[in-house]
Order: sequence, then C-alpha cells, then structure tokens
Amino acid sequence: MKLIDEQYTRRPFYGTRRMTAWLRHQGYKVNRKRVQRLMRLMGIEAIYPKKKLSKTAEGNRKYPYLLRDLVVEGPDHVWCVDITYIRMLQGFLYFPP
Repeated sequence: MKLIDEQYTRRPFYGTRRMTAWLRHQGYKVNRKRVQRLMRLMGIEAIYPKKKLSKTAEGNRKYPYLLRDLVVEGPDHVWCVDITYIRMLQGFLYFPP
C-alpha cells in the first residue's frame, strides 16, 4: 500500500491496470483485483474526465450569440479580439493582438 501511495502521489492518473504493470515491473507479484481492492481501501482513484463534465450549473447565465442573424456587409463591420496568455516560469506573458 505504501508503494501504491507513493506512485499515486507521483502519477495520480495511474489506474489499476497501469499501477499493476508498474508494481510487476518493480518485481512484485500482484494481480489487478488486488490492486483494485487496495486502491479502493485507500480511497484513491485515477484522475480522468468524469461524466457530464461540461454540464452547466443551475445559476449560470447563458449568453446569446449576437452575430447569428447579422449579415456582414463590408470591412470593419464586425470585430473580434484575440488575447493570448503564454505560461512562463514566473507567471504569464500577455501577447496583445
């Protein structure tokens, strides 16, 4: 259980199959059912996207798309802005359009 906990801390996306393969690579004779039971006993599971991840909350407002029925008739009729943030070691770098 200690090895599973240490490896889970390093790699929280490991599920039971990958954790079993890692333990076997370390020289331990374990099967997947045992690793499943131990991980369930420890209360840990792999981090992965769960069901209904993009479902909106009750109180969130839904904004309408304002350009749906608009006919663009010439240049400079419709504008858009792209704000780009690049992650750096000490924060973010802002890239103006």
